[in-house]
Amino acid sequence: MPDFADLFRRRADSAPDLIAIDGTDRFLIDEAPHVHGDALRQPGEVAVVDDRHGVLTLGLITQHGAKDVRVVQDSLVGQRALEANAGTFGIRGFRHPASLEDAFQDVRLVVLRLSKSHDRLDEVARAVARFAAPDVVLLCGGNVKYMHLSQNDVLRRSFGEVTPSRGRGKSRLLIAQDPLRAQANRAATTAPWPRSVHVDELGMTIVAYGGVFAGTSLDQGTRVLLGAIDDAVPTARTIVDLGSGNGVVAAAVAVRRPDVQVIATDVSRIAVESTRATADANGVGDRVTVVRADAGDELASGSAQLVLCNPPFHADTTVTTDAAEAMFRNAATILQAGGELWCVWNSHLRYRPVLERLVGPTRQVVRTDKFTVTASVATGR
Repeated sequence: MPDFADLFRRRADSAPDLIAIDGTDRFLIDEAPHVHGDALRQPGEVAVVDDRHGVLTLGLITQHGAKDVRVVQDSLVGQRALEANAGTFGIRGFRHPASLEDAFQDVRLVVLRLSKSHDRLDEVARAVARFAAPDVVLLCGGNVKYMHLSQNDVLRRSFGEVTPSRGRGKSRLLIAQDPLRAQANRAATTAPWPRSVHVDELGMTIVAYGGVFAGTSLDQGTRVLLGAIDDAVPTARTIVDLGSGNGVVAAAVAVRRPDVQVIATDVSRIAVESTRATADANGVGDRVTVVRADAGDELASGSAQLVLCNPPFHADTTVTTDAAEAMFRNAATILQAGGELWCVWNSHLRYRPVLERLVGPTRQVVRTDKFTVTASVATGR
């Protein structure tokens, strides 16, 4: 077996590598054969959800002999890390299904790394209860600091038995069994994913899958950005929404500017699906192209005259500005010389010097008590 302490998330920029395994990963790998060892011995009966860097998948394959593991990773960064680490160690035996139904159909063990999103847990748990084998076990793990009893309640909507483990180090597991298939099917009818809400102040519909940023709501930063962008580069014909989330910015700019083409991009599969659904719901799906990419890294150089961005400053439970700086750097590449990046950010983050350095001359457009909107002119340097 490889030494998983040597697995790293490789980055293209100069930031330090991040160790890919922690105590929660080890706990999940160690306990998997005890909760459902039979599933590990049969090809295609194990699924892994939100494996951050691929270590859960590779650990189940190398330590316990799992074969044909179905992997559901929301983050493209995580998916790329799994592929890279598998290539480094010469490991095969996993695949990426196209839908949750394909991922969980007749599986008997699902190993899930908990995030802070209860909606994400709810959507996955419902799908497991609906499509997996009757004796399926959903094994969830997380850091005790970020776990709450409400996660047990979410799981009990879809499973008859939810058992917490004793803590090990800083980690704890939740073991869900006895899928309530009839109840899950009823829930799929009464509270389906994706969810759809009409926002009166915009005259638009927002569609969201479980776990997407802001869900079906309009977050405050996006509201401020939408209030300012009508004056942004009025001659633009190609506009990029960098980090599209639920798709409200991409759809709104397409509705307001009937002659433009919008390219919306996000690292999250959930966000890509939500953005596409929001664009369709507002009748602009033919003018909004949605691309799954890491900070827009797959978009062509000089392909847009305007980039819009509401960058995240959290990676799940971690506060970080790494994603924002990667977005700014890539926006400078995506923009034609003279094009502009319009960005909204929490004022305390003081991004203006970073935007000046990475993109170009930056001016303040709007400032509220909490948020600042800036416009940065790409110099093509």
